Amino acid sequence: MAANYDVVIVGGGIAGLSLASALAGQCSVALVEAEQTLAYHTSSRSARQLIPSYGPAVVQELTVRTLELMAARDAALLVPVLEPRSFMLVGDEATVKAEASGHMHPITHAEALELCPALNPASFTAAGLDKESFACNTPVLLEDHRQRAEAGGVDIITGARVHSAQRLGSGWQVGAGLEGFQSAVVVNAAGAWADELAVLSGVEKLGLQPFRRTAAIVDVEHPLPPGSPMVCAADDTYYFRREGEQVLISPSETVPSGPEDAQPRPGDVEELVTRLNSITSLGIRAVAKAWTGLRTEAADGVPVVGFDAEAPGFFWLAGQGGYGFQTSSAIAELAAAEILDYTSGTSPASRTPRELAAARWSIRR
Repeated sequence: MAANYDVVIVGGGIAGLSLASALAGQCSVALVEAEQTLAYHTSSRSARQLIPSYGPAVVQELTVRTLELMAARDAALLVPVLEPRSFMLVGDEATVKAEASGHMHPITHAEALELCPALNPASFTAAGLDKESFACNTPVLLEDHRQRAEAGGVDIITGARVHSAQRLGSGWQVGAGLEGFQSAVVVNAAGAWADELAVLSGVEKLGLQPFRRTAAIVDVEHPLPPGSPMVCAADDTYYFRREGEQVLISPSETVPSGPEDAQPRPGDVEELVTRLNSITSLGIRAVAKAWTGLRTEAADGVPVVGFDAEAPGFFWLAGQGGYGFQTSSAIAELAAAEILDYTSGTSPASRTPRELAAARWSIRR
């Protein structure tokens, strides 16, 4: 017999978990995750940097609100989620100027070298700095969301891949693993599988596209000093940052992929190591570990958040691209308000700030 809930969230990454914790104690919620562990895919493969100057204007607004919510929550945590870590763009003057926005301001070539002496002075001519950027302790954040969700009565079921979902009467019936669920709302927080879940549910897909993004932790001869900024090429061909005595690096590739458990491809990390050894004094000696995640994006690069226009009770929480963690708390706040309005019979959009409506409804069929 199917268990009854107000809301069933499909997907146990940062999107689903942050919404579950936001809804906890306010309605009955089940969160179902296909993998045996939560945050198995993209959410466990993050660069762990929250950058207010990164992304479209609406994403930057959501990032600022997310940082406010996380900072407030940090006061109650033994280990904080946030730690100041600036973000620096380097490249030629035209590209840096084109990519710098919002909270980023230009700095001189000499200032950039003072912040990151490992850079070869000839490898760039211009730089921009975001001083309001933060390192994010993602394991602590994810665990805090899980604990808050469960403390508020959310049932979390792992190893339960959704195999059926259909609209019945005024609600939804969902089959996941060996479990059955009935709910007023189904939240599609399935990441790279969001379009597949829509099709399975009889809902028209939105054309969300997963893209590969590889990263690695490397051993170096000359570690970056504490307080070093995360450094990113303005042409989006690499980034690197301190990881203790090691360094995290990424080729920043954006290669289309199907939904899968993505793995590094031969040559991706090795080519970047060669390049970084030519433009920095890091002296990369070996790759300690490497991984690949999927950043799923809508056609316009703006997250898709809101009820489907044609399928009552089907809520999209997808297409976060590379902004998943940095917009998570703000999006969960908005999504929770709208879902609670829906389950109480209030107009779903009544509490949504008008200036953020473009982020919620910009993707139309």
